[in-house]
Amino acid sequence: MTIFQQIITIAMVVLATMITRFLPFVVFGGNRPTPKYIQYLGYALPGAVFGLLVVYSLKDVSLLSGSHGLPELIAIAVVVGLHLWKRQMLLSIAGGTICYMLLVQLIF
Repeated sequence: MTIFQQIITIAMVVLATMITRFLPFVVFGGNRPTPKYIQYLGYALPGAVFGLLVVYSLKDVSLLSGSHGLPELIAIAVVVGLHLWKRQMLLSIAGGTICYMLLVQLIF
């Protein structure tokens, strides 16, 4: 890329970042109440995103070859167990990720 193209690219990235950061405050700022559909999205989207991540993570697991999905099932059990025990999302995610990586690197 030329210097001009690099400058344009950086400017577009900065502009897009600023728009995505400032737009919610412009649209929903002030003393106006947050619309009900935005509140619903804030309630429903986190679960939908995690469901999407689970499907994406498990889409290539083969139950008929290799480790037969055992590292994935063990890691899922660790995530569920940690979440039921501590109710801390980041701990559950980190614990499951560490468990999976250790299983794949050291055992399977």
